[in-house]
Amino acid sequence: MKMRQTISAFEVAFEQESALERRRREQLRRRAANRSRARRITRTEQKGKVRFSVLVGALTITVIIVVFAMFETLAWLMA
Repeated sequence: MKMRQTISAFEVAFEQESALERRRREQLRRRAANRSRARRITRTEQKGKVRFSVLVGALTITVIIVVFAMFETLAWLMA
């Protein structure tokens, strides 16, 4: 009788520990997924800032070249 109670108590404790371990693993998995998502968002934002800066620089250079070419052409036509 006492041995059955001991085995029963051991089984209950094992089930409780298993449930706790499952919850812990699920929580760790969710935390890792959240960290991964946050890193991906940060990288995407940084790449977007760099791409925007390159775009602004390219547009600025294009405007300068076009204005210079336009005034040179105008000066050549007026001469």
